[in-house]
Amino acid sequence: MNEKVFRDPVHNYIHVSSQLIYDLINTKEFQRLRRIKQVPTTAFTFHGAEHSRFSHCLGVYEIARRVTEIFEQKYAGIWNADESLLTMAAALLHDIGHGAYSHTFERLFATDHEAFSREIITSPETEIYNVLSQFSPDFPEKVASVINHTYPNQQVVQLISSQVDCDRMDYLLRDSYYSAANYGQFDLMRILRVIRPTAEGIAFERNGMHAVEDYIVSRFQMYMQVYFHPASRSVEVLLEKLLKRAKWLFKQDRYFFEKTAPNLLPFLQENFTLDDYLALDDGVMNAYFQSWMTAEDKILADLSSRFINRKLFKSVTFDGESQSQLYRLTDLVQSVGFDPEYYTGIQASFDLPYDIYRPEKENPRTQIEIIQKDQKLAELSTLSPIVKTLTGTSYGDQRFYFPKEMLHLNDLFAANKEIFISYTANDHFTPPVN
Repeated sequence: MNEKVFRDPVHNYIHVSSQLIYDLINTKEFQRLRRIKQVPTTAFTFHGAEHSRFSHCLGVYEIARRVTEIFEQKYAGIWNADESLLTMAAALLHDIGHGAYSHTFERLFATDHEAFSREIITSPETEIYNVLSQFSPDFPEKVASVINHTYPNQQVVQLISSQVDCDRMDYLLRDSYYSAANYGQFDLMRILRVIRPTAEGIAFERNGMHAVEDYIVSRFQMYMQVYFHPASRSVEVLLEKLLKRAKWLFKQDRYFFEKTAPNLLPFLQENFTLDDYLALDDGVMNAYFQSWMTAEDKILADLSSRFINRKLFKSVTFDGESQSQLYRLTDLVQSVGFDPEYYTGIQASFDLPYDIYRPEKENPRTQIEIIQKDQKLAELSTLSPIVKTLTGTSYGDQRFYFPKEMLHLNDLFAANKEIFISYTANDHFTPPVN
């Protein structure tokens, strides 16, 4: 086929010369990703972050394409060129199972985007399966095994999922670009020059170590400054409470949801299929939330209005010592008329920016290997003082969320609110000393 190009703000041009890849892009399951935001709650804080899973998946494919092209040219004796197309297909489809408001929705309705990814790829009912199986009957299973980390060649698996993989490299650059937060920028071109396949997987040449080091620091900064932003997490809490109220109300008034949210019914009934899952996207859910703003149930209507109109909960951090005293804040919220079941929440966000390989862990991470002059491998943190300081340490915080009205004093409950404000000075929960 003639080469197709997609103009992209991160990679400039995304090149597609494989008919298989082009056909996958044009399937209805992949086109659906245009309607799934990459960082749906972050967009409430960084207004430019309206980009989709579609553009991200194309970006991951493009990085994988560049890497495999380099491997074919420079490392023919180590890299099997027959696996290049498999790597690119897995890169393109790695997020195919993500759904509407994916992680928050998953927690409430017990869905699993990884399981759905496998089903979309391996189910004969999907267009994606038909494209893959026409290439070879076992190709759908091969692609799924790469995404599930069970494919035997670790070179392929680590390009899609490791501590420096095509997925992470694209989403850091892409989320940084669209959020206008420069923390996520790093030297991708340099990393592509120094990445190479090894017998065990993927490693990096010593002269490119600082580019990898910069990538680790950028990842740390993006999580601390963007992904863990208190306002973005407030959106998650609000969305979780909204859907929780809908689940409870469905048992009382099924007809209301049949009328206002038909595509959500299978999930409220806890009996959904792949077709049901694919029928939901962010736009469909937002339309339902807008219709709920006029619901007779005051809590559902209010939470929907808060979500659609960005009236977010406020928050304070707390630590292990004060956690047992959070009931004081909950009681005060209830005393002014808010049901704490739906108007308070705890949100904990922690990230491990880098860690060495620890096989005793349930899900051990790959570690980043640097190739020395003598061709031996050295783990990155043994060479980089900056990375060493991040190794094995989690960063983040725990937050208690509550209605912003608790910080207003102009009503009959001002005395209780004044107590609440005294507990939450400096954005940290400080319970009284008994």
